[in-house]
Amino acid sequence: MVRAAVLPAVGAPLEIAEIDLPDPGPGQVRVRLAAAGVCHSDLSLSDGTMRVPVPAVLGHEGAGTVVAVGEGVTHLAPGADVVLNWAPSCGGCHACSLGEVWLCANALNGAADVYARRASDGTDLHPGLNVAAFAEETVVSANCVLPVPDGVPLTDAALLGCAVLTGYGAVHHSAQVRQGETVAVYGVGGVGLAALQAARIAGASKIVAVDVSPAKEELARGAGATDYVVASDTTAREIRALTGKQGVDVAVECVGRAATIRTAWDSTRRGGRTTVVGIGGKDQQVIFNALELFHWGRTLAGCVYGNSDPARDLPVLAEHVRAGRLDLGALVTERIGLEGIPAAFENMLAGKGGRALVVF
Repeated sequence: MVRAAVLPAVGAPLEIAEIDLPDPGPGQVRVRLAAAGVCHSDLSLSDGTMRVPVPAVLGHEGAGTVVAVGEGVTHLAPGADVVLNWAPSCGGCHACSLGEVWLCANALNGAADVYARRASDGTDLHPGLNVAAFAEETVVSANCVLPVPDGVPLTDAALLGCAVLTGYGAVHHSAQVRQGETVAVYGVGGVGLAALQAARIAGASKIVAVDVSPAKEELARGAGATDYVVASDTTAREIRALTGKQGVDVAVECVGRAATIRTAWDSTRRGGRTTVVGIGGKDQQVIFNALELFHWGRTLAGCVYGNSDPARDLPVLAEHVRAGRLDLGALVTERIGLEGIPAAFENMLAGKGGRALVVF
């Protein structure tokens, strides 16, 4: 038996409970978690913004050590350190055939499976976003793990599984920030902090961080922000003032609110690019008129998982870590146990801190 944070129903509080994990079956591996990041997507799953089969063990950003492998698994062995990949590509759907593995139609099929049972009453449990990282150990498909690159501490490697791939990918793959361009990043949470570092790595000449909390300025500047704006009704105007009245070349929205998406769009120059990373609800309606779409010539793009291919991008990120360009620890503002996850959710709702990291 292992301890896990169980979501009994959508909208219900998480419960710390013991669960029974089966031995890994064919094509599966069992992983002992070293750390798991608390992502805003976990909050969105728990409150129903995103759908998840319940009861479930959430958590999709994690790293740990393989303790057992099932039949047919030959590329992994007990003792291997791995990063969890919550969205493994199938390699056969239309998106995968186009090389757009982040849009794989079958990536989340495993989330509907029963992977464990609650020890107290035998209730079936589903693995939230495939990997169920909010637990001391988990059993996942072998294609849901990737080797931890050399030179990356195992605990910090958890952040590679979502926040860093998403924030870095939003800047480098979706927005394709070029040397000397100006960038605004909306939302200084875990993904936003990764995006700020990515913009610095890309050589952006001005990096404006935007958040509702004045307390996050030091955190943002430490990640690479050259300027800091506290979100208000005048945010777009302030950003244009910082950029010779033109607006930034690129805005990266990491919040998922209609008002923030609209402001990010408004803060870009004519012909600028806005990449939306934040996940909002269906009720968040963003409105544009036809004339402004023509006049401003801006691009608005959605961004899933940073448009990243983990197998391709993890070695690149590791090289940035080894060279000192990417500081994974700088994303973490709190290290907690399983019991601290509900408080971490509350902090996210209140706009406090960066990434909370569950350390086992």
